[in-house]
Amino acid sequence: MRRQCAGQWSQAGGIAHHGYAGMFWKAVPEVRWPDDPEYRGYIMEKWQEPFGDMRQELVFIGQHLDKARLCEALDAGLLSDAELAAGVEAWRRLSGPFPDWGEQPAVA
Repeated sequence: MRRQCAGQWSQAGGIAHHGYAGMFWKAVPEVRWPDDPEYRGYIMEKWQEPFGDMRQELVFIGQHLDKARLCEALDAGLLSDAELAAGVEAWRRLSGPFPDWGEQPAVA
């Protein structure tokens, strides 16, 4: 399970790249955060407990996109309220569509 890891997906036409993009700041002890106040401000800009910066941001650019169909497909991939409430141990049993990113450095 990669809930502490940020992933990245970029696609143009039929060419897609995806994989490990680093750790979410929520998963990094605050003593290891940057000292720069401006950078910390950037981290906190969209921070929302209990998840901190662990979120997805999607941008779709294209001609003739079917917004309703796209939203329906994305919504189908969301956890139900019951699945979300089941917590981390239940989430570990869920399968994902992406291959393993390999061992990522542990953050303590």
